[in-house]
Amino acid sequence: MNAEAHGPGEPPRTPDGRYLVVRGRLWRLSNPALAPETREALVAELMAARRDVGVQGRAGNRQAVREARARVNRAKWALGERGPVWWSDGTPDMNRKLVKNTPYAAWFEGLCSV
Repeated sequence: MNAEAHGPGEPPRTPDGRYLVVRGRLWRLSNPALAPETREALVAELMAARRDVGVQGRAGNRQAVREARARVNRAKWALGERGPVWWSDGTPDMNRKLVKNTPYAAWFEGLCSV
């Protein structure tokens, strides 16, 4: 996976495949070692939980919103987007950090100057 692996209009991915960049911030990608069926099921649960956050929020059901947000969190942990990192080389997690303040800064600056 590399920065060029993203399609038109999609956020760039770091060369190591660990993050995507949205509005200058790194967001951890899901664990590529997950079985496709597992990943699909977890993504489906994540999307359903996100929809429930919106539906319940518009309905004013604060308890249901809390429960749906907990489901979002569980799915993100299971996908590897939160919690312990899924790589094993000791590199620290840069999730949610501004790319300009990380070791990816020069790479990202190079993308922006193209």
